Amino acid sequence: MSDVEALKAEIKKLSARAMDAKMNLHDLSEELPINWQQIMAIAQKAHDAFAALEQKRADLKVLETA
Repeated sequence: MSDVEALKAEIKKLSARAMDAKMNLHDLSEELPINWQQIMAIAQKAHDAFAALEQKRADLKVLETA
């Protein structure tokens, strides 16, 4: 498997994690004010998931243009 293919597979996994984190944040928002104490932890997980996804997409762009 080439570096590009491996990175695309990793991006696919990260995208699924990011969408899961997004849905968890969405679900929490619909239940507010119940579990309001979890806002920061769930938001941080969503932030981290999307940051990792964005970084890997940037890495892929660099590989594809090289």
